[in-house]
Amino acid sequence: MRSEKLSFFEFFAGGGMARAGLGSDAWQCAFSNDFDHKKSRIYRQNWGEEASVCGDVGKLNSSDLPGSPNLVWASFPCQDLSLAGGGAGLRGDRSGTFWPFWRLMDDLVADGRAPDIIALENVCGTLTSHGGEDFAAICNTFVKSGYRFGAVVIDAALFVPHSRPRLFVIGVRKDFPIPQGLVGDGASAQWHTKALRTAFDRLPNKSKRDWLWWRLTPPALSNMRFADLIEESPKSVSWHSSEQTAKLLGMMSTVNLAKVNHAKRSGLKMVGTIYKRTRLDAQGNKVQRAEVRFDDIAGCLRTPAGGSSRQLILVVDGKRVKSRLISSRETARLMGLPDSYALPENYNEAYHLTGDGVVVPVVRHLADQIFEPLLLSASARLRAVA
Repeated sequence: MRSEKLSFFEFFAGGGMARAGLGSDAWQCAFSNDFDHKKSRIYRQNWGEEASVCGDVGKLNSSDLPGSPNLVWASFPCQDLSLAGGGAGLRGDRSGTFWPFWRLMDDLVADGRAPDIIALENVCGTLTSHGGEDFAAICNTFVKSGYRFGAVVIDAALFVPHSRPRLFVIGVRKDFPIPQGLVGDGASAQWHTKALRTAFDRLPNKSKRDWLWWRLTPPALSNMRFADLIEESPKSVSWHSSEQTAKLLGMMSTVNLAKVNHAKRSGLKMVGTIYKRTRLDAQGNKVQRAEVRFDDIAGCLRTPAGGSSRQLILVVDGKRVKSRLISSRETARLMGLPDSYALPENYNEAYHLTGDGVVVPVVRHLADQIFEPLLLSASARLRAVA
């Protein structure tokens, strides 16, 4: 049995959701960093006063990083890579922080302290940003730094009632042994989407030579329903008045109102999620619409940037209909965080923290399926040689 814990660094750490996913049984966080002082405060509140270094990743040096980590996790900013963003990609001020982060990785390599594994997490828009050039640039960094690598797309809905597909690019040192069964001969329909396969096809041959088709076992089917996560008496938000709910229903199209009426006739208590979106009406005019879904899966949490980005819930219980903003704790539950996890008291700060995070059980699945088998197998081989 391994007595020493696996070490990891957590960059763009936010509230420490990657840390929560890895857990403390086998892992020890040796370093974490985030630029946002509000997120860093919550990180320290949950993980300890000395747990996070708050500051610009571009101002860090390899001398600030202790030891040789088994894993480096980086959920670098997605805004410039998102399909809803401005399209700046890796040239943008926010997503472009990938480059100073990778400079640190290259410095660790030069110091003889290359991380065994580097894992990146971002939105799936990374695959198509600038016609695939940004994804190719990321892949090229792995190649130049001496890593074999591959990518998977995982939707959090496999684990929690939350539609949140994300891209994970995982690289392992070229001299690192890979146990049999972790890599397949080709793409898997579940983990390698059409967009990912297209992005791979566009890569130069030098990147394809170092590509790995990571294999994952599907998780057990989750029986968790979004309705199970709802708070009856939330502290962070209030239920709407009947007039506010009526106004919200008045913003729905015929199709969406039909969904509400169907929920009323079901005889069941049903919880739907709503986003407000700008649509064109029959005359071609832009109007704001409230769009509802009752599939027991919450829509993807987004960082608040105006009222339309905040997700609402609609509870239908017979003829009774009520509505409100999704609560802070509900967003945390959708990310797989336990209720013991401390959230900011300010609603927008809490939504920003969770909406920017990585889903906890997705990280745990990657640890179970890739990180730990890789690292523990290598450790066993080293002990055998010794």
